[in-house]
Amino acid sequence: MTEEHDDTAQAASDDPQAMWDARYQERPALWGDEPNVFVRHHATALPPGTALDLGCGDGRHAVWLAREGWEVTAADFSSVALARGAEVAEHLGVEVTWLERDVTRWAPPARAFDLVLLAYLHLPSATFATVLRDAVDAVAPGGHLLLVGHHADNLEHGVGGPPDPDLLQSEEQVLAALEGLTIHRAEQAPRPVTGDDGVTRDALDLVVLAQRPDARG
Repeated sequence: MTEEHDDTAQAASDDPQAMWDARYQERPALWGDEPNVFVRHHATALPPGTALDLGCGDGRHAVWLAREGWEVTAADFSSVALARGAEVAEHLGVEVTWLERDVTRWAPPARAFDLVLLAYLHLPSATFATVLRDAVDAVAPGGHLLLVGHHADNLEHGVGGPPDPDLLQSEEQVLAALEGLTIHRAEQAPRPVTGDDGVTRDALDLVVLAQRPDARG
């Protein structure tokens, strides 16, 4: 099972940190090691710089970005996941700064990162709005915000993802928080997923790429 085909979310427990620690303990490579197809596509087209992976889990995107030449900071509240990411990074000979942070309570430094990534970070809508606002603030002049998550339509028309509609994301919800950024992409995107029955179906993702104008003009 990959992250994009999972049916749980960070907020789906009375003690989400303990729940995710247990899940990562049971399955060290919970989401696999390869980056999401949309993350790979868009990040590859950007010049490497400083990157922040918010809610990084066990670090598959953080490690991949580091291998692509980015200076990466990765934040998550699961110490088990972060330890696994650090082991993989060390094995591959890349450096990542791992931060044990609850991204719902931690605001990253403002205007500090050339890329801020939110990949399948599903939270209750009110909480997500705050996290997204802080993520936008962290984008440096000329930098990009890349968000990939399960689209609101996925619940009825796609496969996988959280079963709670309040944890899903829509263009309107995300774009409302991106004032001041230039929107390069904001759309629903199908992603083929092969189930345990061997049948391939489309999951429906939301992909948003936005850029803060360069202050130098």
